Amino acid sequence: MKFLQLITLGFTSLFFAQSTRFVYQVNMKIDSTQPNETKTELAHLDISPKGSTFYSAKNMQRDSIFARMRQTRSFNFDRSQMENLRSQINYVIEKSYPKQEITYKNRIGRDQYAYTEEVKDLVWKILPDTAKIGEYNTQKAETNYGGRTWNAWFTTEIPFQDGPYKFSGLPGLIVKIEDNKGDYSFDLMQTKKIEKPYEIETRGQTIAMKKADYKKIEEKFKKDPISFMQASNNGMRFGRPNTPTPQRNREMENRMREEIKKENNPIELK
Repeated sequence: MKFLQLITLGFTSLFFAQSTRFVYQVNMKIDSTQPNETKTELAHLDISPKGSTFYSAKNMQRDSIFARMRQTRSFNFDRSQMENLRSQINYVIEKSYPKQEITYKNRIGRDQYAYTEEVKDLVWKILPDTAKIGEYNTQKAETNYGGRTWNAWFTTEIPFQDGPYKFSGLPGLIVKIEDNKGDYSFDLMQTKKIEKPYEIETRGQTIAMKKADYKKIEEKFKKDPISFMQASNNGMRFGRPNTPTPQRNREMENRMREEIKKENNPIELK
């Protein structure tokens, strides 16, 4: 028994001494008027001894393109390529160890806004159900968060009390989690060792606030995105300074309004 305990302890220490990337497939039904339409993309959960970061894989791809542009001083890029890299996961979620705090960051307009929650806000009910998911033996757990009931499957074979999005606090990594309406799901697809977690590139200032205040900012943007964008850019219209492009401004305004109209089924309903 002592020998097995030593093996387990060594296995856990090995995991925590390195950085690991867990790749999840995220399925999202963001438009409640189109229940059969599902957006799918990949997201990364990078875990290190200090904490974890959850972000869109497209975010990293976009940063890489912009970094090459800056290095080569070439600012010509394929707009269709950038369109393909547009993500529904515009937020970044950081969890800190051992404080067990969750920091949510999202860009609205020119600036990035952030708020912090505690892991204890997630209250789990561990159920007796078990299942084999991929190569992992998992057990079921349930929680209520953001106005949704979530069913998770976690494995103690990966000794991280973490998971995609804000979910964490179970006795092992969350391999799969979905809400009971079938609107959102996160499925572990791949695991790989990395040298260090990806450092998300940020532009503009980060404004820290309470979650309730962030929700007000978000609602203000959704209600009138154009006025919000103009105010955050000191009254400037869209487009490059000193280069008025009325047609492009109108196109961007119409596209923003249409996108916001379709994004009526957020992952957190309250």
